[in-house]
Amino acid sequence: MEETQRQKKIGSVLQHDLAHVLQGAATSGGLRGVLISVTKVKVTVDLSDAKVYLSVFPNNKAKELLEGIQSNTALIRHNLAQRTKNQLRRMPNLLFFIDDSLEYIDKINQSLKGEQNPIKDPTILDKRKKT
Repeated sequence: MEETQRQKKIGSVLQHDLAHVLQGAATSGGLRGVLISVTKVKVTVDLSDAKVYLSVFPNNKAKELLEGIQSNTALIRHNLAQRTKNQLRRMPNLLFFIDDSLEYIDKINQSLKGEQNPIKDPTILDKRKKT
């Protein structure tokens, strides 16, 4: 089912403001050199939940950062509600996930550049097939 214009607009507003809230919390929390970006926000049809996909650099801090964000969801939601009070009546519940699509693309590129390139040597594909 395709997102409605209202869902897209709310997702865009949340994405923009949430990026500022999270990056500000990370720098004030003493996490220097960590970049948090909100790659996508998907809002449900009834506008009650929002799935927030985060990309964290460097990748090795992503899991601990996600746990910290999930434990402080209520505070983040409150700060976000203060920023969007003139645009939204109700703040949706925030569900945070790590977006690992860039890491997945990087692994594909590395495998294509590496020694085991299935394009150059098609016999490798037989070894990779699941039985």
